[in-house]
Amino acid sequence: MDLDEELEAWVALSLTPGLTDESFRRLLVAFGGPRAIINATRAELASVIPARAAAAVGTPAPREAMRAVGSWLDDPGNRVLTLADSVYPQALLQITDPPPLLYVKGRVELLNRRSFAVVGSRNGTRQGSDHAESFSRALSDAGLTIVSGLALGIDAAAHRGGLAGASSSIAVVGTGLDVVYPARNRDLAHELAQKGCIVSEFPLGTSPVAGNFPRRNRLISGLTCGCLVVEAALSSGSLITARLANDQGKDVFAIPGSIHSPLSKGCHSLIKQGAKLVETARDILEELGIAGVSVKPDEPAPEGENDALLDALGFDPCDIDTLSVRSGVSAELVSARLTQWEIDGLVEALPGGRYQRVR
Repeated sequence: MDLDEELEAWVALSLTPGLTDESFRRLLVAFGGPRAIINATRAELASVIPARAAAAVGTPAPREAMRAVGSWLDDPGNRVLTLADSVYPQALLQITDPPPLLYVKGRVELLNRRSFAVVGSRNGTRQGSDHAESFSRALSDAGLTIVSGLALGIDAAAHRGGLAGASSSIAVVGTGLDVVYPARNRDLAHELAQKGCIVSEFPLGTSPVAGNFPRRNRLISGLTCGCLVVEAALSSGSLITARLANDQGKDVFAIPGSIHSPLSKGCHSLIKQGAKLVETARDILEELGIAGVSVKPDEPAPEGENDALLDALGFDPCDIDTLSVRSGVSAELVSARLTQWEIDGLVEALPGGRYQRVR
């Protein structure tokens, strides 16, 4: 596809070396549009932005990069949105640093629907992933499009839940949209492109650079009316999303966990700082003022869940020897029962020979 002059000017400016998004926005305010910026003199530009950036404006954009955008737009499911587009996400116009351009694949209309962020650890437990998926599906069925970051673990589970619900899901990624990262989420990315939406502020071809992911988190929080953190260590990037959501005046929610689990530390820290502790999706819906929504109740416990040995396990991580002493059952029998429970989906094996109850 050949780009029209206006879009070509937007893309060319976005690819200008040394021109930050902040400078781009200042030029738009000063000159009104990208073509006027390109036609301005260097002195006029330098009166608005640093001289080095002004000197770079108007240099020809790499032909290969411009052709790549044109080829990418040959797919009718792909769009490049600019700040001047009526379908640009209105929620992002409320944050301090909206990106001048967004690359979008999939259902662009989702970007202007009420949405909610669900984020967490890339190394989440099975229980955490179950929580993320079930909460996300309930929230999606209640009318909230689920936004997350397409990472492994909690993010992927959140997307699956959102896609299974009525309001779908949006992935905000830290790469160009012609790059799927992580590769293990390729099938999920394809499903999002077909049934949901994937969005990036980064040019096509952008590889997964570490610094891009904290940056994209402001878009995850910016698109949404609130944020749920499911599992997070104290160093988790999902805490950045929660902090940004709080700074943007959004509601922050967290699911508590075991005091012994490193993946509960981040959630507990958020709760201490004022995040709302939640146990069900209904807690979130009521806080957001979404009333009268039917939330599917939890399923009855599977047969065997009320087993005395399982009760002795509790919900904290526990090794075989400790459970044997606690219950008075031989270590051999405990090991056999734990293996069967893992097959049945009642417990999850953790590093260090420990087990944790899933339900």
